[in-house]
Amino acid sequence: MVQGGSAVQVGVVLATVLGLWVGARLLVDSVVRLARRAGLSELVIGLTVVAIGTSTPELVVTTDAALKGLGDIAVGNVVGSNIYNLAFILGVVSIVRVVPIERSLVHRDGLALVASTLLGGAVLFDLAVSRAEGALLVGLFVVYTAYLLWTGSDSPDPAAARSAATNDPNPPPGVETSRTERVAFPGRDLVLLVAGLVVVLVSGDLMVGAASELARGAGISEWVIGGTVVAAGTSTPEFAVSLVAMRRGRLGVSVGNVVGSNVFNVLGVLGLGAVIRPLSVGGPVLENVAWLLVVTVVMVAALWTGRQLSRPEGGLFAGSELVRWVLGILGILG
Repeated sequence: MVQGGSAVQVGVVLATVLGLWVGARLLVDSVVRLARRAGLSELVIGLTVVAIGTSTPELVVTTDAALKGLGDIAVGNVVGSNIYNLAFILGVVSIVRVVPIERSLVHRDGLALVASTLLGGAVLFDLAVSRAEGALLVGLFVVYTAYLLWTGSDSPDPAAARSAATNDPNPPPGVETSRTERVAFPGRDLVLLVAGLVVVLVSGDLMVGAASELARGAGISEWVIGGTVVAAGTSTPEFAVSLVAMRRGRLGVSVGNVVGSNVFNVLGVLGLGAVIRPLSVGGPVLENVAWLLVVTVVMVAALWTGRQLSRPEGGLFAGSELVRWVLGILGILG
């Protein structure tokens, strides 16, 4: 843990946000290229490969906090990240550009998102997550991911698969990996994957320590720090990937990344954290889970009715996240 005053800890948190983004970027780029070689569609890549890759910071931070007995930061990171992903990231993306949604994403994955959020809320209702509950969450995520990969491999993206197989320097629009395309050497993707994982692990450990010290020094609860600053920091990769995908006209990847990340956070991240060490949290978790459930249901309902997210709707969602931060800092919510 880095020692120092509040200014030092803030600096460490900012530095670790950059580290998490760089590490997740290396992970995502390498794994996406491997997925394209397997012939997966861009939507499935967004829902699974990219979603898991960009959620690696949440996974590292939550498991690290669990190991240190910081249940409020561990769970607050998951709940806060999911609210931030839906309300702020999708809200900002839709403000920039109206987001049309594929029917399968709304009907299949929208329901999976609502169901996983409800299950997460039920598990946290007693302010604790046992190892058995964590194992159940992880098992459900494995089943869900296996189903997506099985159905997604039936409708591959031929252009993407052909581009990856031939090492085409100009891949078709989709999940951008151009930042690391110019780096070419034997075993490149495996090396980048390992390097990205190391950077994320180190950054996540430093972020947890700095956030905990910052909360103590500023007199703010660890729940608020975990649900706001840490959550936004670990969601940086999702934000970057969604904006890049939107710019390249692949809005299915942008939304699929957020939906897939949220399902992974509740089932995979929260579940694995509890398997490693049972989690216990304070009362504010119930208020924040209720907020998450409302945001999730309203978002899925908005997509279900019109299969698109308009600019006014996006503005309301983004504004609700700013309100949540203010309420949290004032101690009204958490």
